[in-house]
Amino acid sequence: MWREFWNTYWRRLTGVAAGLGLSIVYLAFGFWDMLFVALIVFTCYWYAKRKETSNEPVIPWQRLWDGIMERFRPFR
Repeated sequence: MWREFWNTYWRRLTGVAAGLGLSIVYLAFGFWDMLFVALIVFTCYWYAKRKETSNEPVIPWQRLWDGIMERFRPFR
């Protein structure tokens, strides 16, 4: 059962583990900002889930570059 769960959700689990690890480091240096800890965990989970569900990059650099070039084409 655990192996099937790991094989299905390994990116999400590693994302949450990375978020928790970063949160522990943050908590060692500042204790009262627990909302920031939740933000770190959520961001790592979101990134891992997005990488798991699609093969597209998280930041579509080529599409952004094409949009910028299209926008400023009249100035050439």
